[in-house]
Amino acid sequence: MHRADVVIDQLDLYGAGVNLAARLGTLARPGGTVVSAPVRDELVDGLDADIEDLGDCYLKHLNEPIRAYRVQDRGARPGAAPLGSGKAEHDLRPAVAVLPLSTYSSLGDHGVVGDVFADEVCVSLSRCTELRVISRLSTAAFKNRSEHHGVRELLGANYVVSGSYHVDGDLVRIRVELSDAAAGEVLWADGTNANVSALLSGQEPAIERVVSSVGAAIVAREVEYATSRPMPNVESHALMSAAIALMHRCNLMQFERARAMIDHLRERHPTLPQPHAWLAKWHVLRVVQGWSPDLHADGQLALDAGKRALDGDSRSSLALTMQGLVNSYLLRDFDQARRFYHEALHVNPNESLAMLLLGTMHAFLGEGEAAWKLTEASLRLSPLDPLRYFYLSLSASAAISAGRYPEAIDLAQRSLRANLTHLSTYRALALAQSLDGRIADARKTLDELLVFEPGFNVSVFLARYPGRDHAPAYTRFLADALRAAGLPD
Repeated sequence: MHRADVVIDQLDLYGAGVNLAARLGTLARPGGTVVSAPVRDELVDGLDADIEDLGDCYLKHLNEPIRAYRVQDRGARPGAAPLGSGKAEHDLRPAVAVLPLSTYSSLGDHGVVGDVFADEVCVSLSRCTELRVISRLSTAAFKNRSEHHGVRELLGANYVVSGSYHVDGDLVRIRVELSDAAAGEVLWADGTNANVSALLSGQEPAIERVVSSVGAAIVAREVEYATSRPMPNVESHALMSAAIALMHRCNLMQFERARAMIDHLRERHPTLPQPHAWLAKWHVLRVVQGWSPDLHADGQLALDAGKRALDGDSRSSLALTMQGLVNSYLLRDFDQARRFYHEALHVNPNESLAMLLLGTMHAFLGEGEAAWKLTEASLRLSPLDPLRYFYLSLSASAAISAGRYPEAIDLAQRSLRANLTHLSTYRALALAQSLDGRIADARKTLDELLVFEPGFNVSVFLARYPGRDHAPAYTRFLADALRAAGLPD
């Protein structure tokens, strides 16, 4: 095969290209196919075919050698690696492939807008630590293809973001969809208008709306998939995503279901750090929500789970972060917690959860400016995290320690809009309202909290507060604010 212009008459095809194609045929095995460089340039190795470079070949009646390639069906070559063999089996996160948008524009932008859109979506999704985003250099092979066959097998993707666009002046109409790579089912689709100049400069707000919807749809799909099938039949990435989502919904039945999923993953992948690390956090949340029958036992189990995570990978930033959380919140060993958090950030300077929890530890101690600086940075790094409410809630506590009471109120209220049953958010909101002089609002917030936890009072707050022994004056300051709002001793 060769690609070239030809001359056609009633009898035949003529031209140098025809002669070259005939010469290439002499290099082919019976039933095989050999192509020239112009044909090979339009094929993707491993996607369209298995391609073998034959090097520069001298052909009859041609003075210069011709670069030739042998092509055959994918996987037909003996010893060929199976598609998807490079998939990261050690990574329990769902993988997302963002394909360049196809264009139906008659103005001929050469696909630039579609490429830029995919780049921006890729960057934004990459900020979500619970997703694995396929490199755009890898997904570029699927540009201008109407079918997505091979995205799952070749790239190891679980989900595909694709779409099309039409440019009209400085306005671009975009249609984008998220689909399940295995089932081919569209999970979410929408159309939006964007400004070309804003998109090219990285300032287009439509990107955030699209990415937020994509992230939410993936989490919903993973939870639906993991909770509707027997756990042995569910892929690990779905179990992990569902467990993380369910353990943060503050519903006891779903919380226990998350524990069962994590235990199943620990049996399935005993040496991987992620399941053990999230089990450590599960025990911390059990104490936070007031569901623990034995605080000391949960503290020890959390510590043991964290140690097992680090045994699996001593440089796992997630495992180091969770050990910091256990030492800070349950063991009240702030010096040890600080060492774990700093080590996590040394391994991964963009570990937003480590920033958030280190900032929260500073807030426990009343070290306001350090707390606010770190939690603000964590919010910037996790704009689309499925646990966004958790980031907002802890950032509210940091804002309180920094004396930023209006900002704390705003953060807590935004957190409650995302998760109405996270009890520590009510406590933060009541504190911020009381300290800002909004006593009536603080009393109303405490009334809502007492519906979920009728036995909560100042004594319970003092017993639970992690900073009580390290920052007694600040702890009393917060307790007095709760008393001012009407919380009984």
